[in-house]
Amino acid sequence: MTEKTFTAPADGFHMPRFYYSHPLSVGAIVALPDHVAHHVLVLRLAPGDPITLFNGEGGEFTATLASVDKKRIHVEIKTFSPREIELPYAITIAQALPEASKMDWIIEKAVELGATSIQPLSTQRCVVKLSAERAAKKRAHWQGIMIAASEQSGRNRLPHLAEPADFNSWIGQHDLHLRILLTPRAGQSLSDWARHHPPQAVALLVGPEGGFTEAEENAACAQGVLALSMGPRVLRTETAALAAVAALNAVWGSM
Repeated sequence: MTEKTFTAPADGFHMPRFYYSHPLSVGAIVALPDHVAHHVLVLRLAPGDPITLFNGEGGEFTATLASVDKKRIHVEIKTFSPREIELPYAITIAQALPEASKMDWIIEKAVELGATSIQPLSTQRCVVKLSAERAAKKRAHWQGIMIAASEQSGRNRLPHLAEPADFNSWIGQHDLHLRILLTPRAGQSLSDWARHHPPQAVALLVGPEGGFTEAEENAACAQGVLALSMGPRVLRTETAALAAVAALNAVWGSM
């Protein structure tokens, strides 16, 4: 069989992209993890076909399939590109745990929109309560969603997924960047605030289905958290964080 001639496309969006959690270097031949190999088989890729790999440390590598069989797939790393599409400011989504699969949706879309960190929070009105064992399983599941969203959206750096934290304990930390609590009670909107402030690192606090309690909002403000609204309409918890990230990106010019 004649080997295919390798020609790298202008960017990694024209070929399948996969996260590879180990060091990569040009010229190396590496075996793909089983779950990545499965995707390659599903896509019916053949020896010589190009793929893009990234390891979350920045930039991406173009590789070609060196050998393909049902038990193991090897690729040869051909080129490296320092391409990055990260936002010029960090956005943390501090999300109170919602019901069912809503957190999956929030994480997936937040990663696509450029969020750099996800902080799950336990608040008074959260219906979902995670034991230590269940929290570990959820984190592994959410990490997989973040990887898939990064692969799809072209990001080469994985967002940080923090351990679930208690709301009152988390707002008591003072080594964080500006924190913004989204509440319909606030007198100023996020968009209006952003128009009058330069791009900067922020953490967006989003309540559960029933919202934050008045006591929680007061406690947050006492710790220096800034209360802002998303406008005259009350948004669902799975909408608020995504709308907030999109609003900041639009006002600060990163869409």
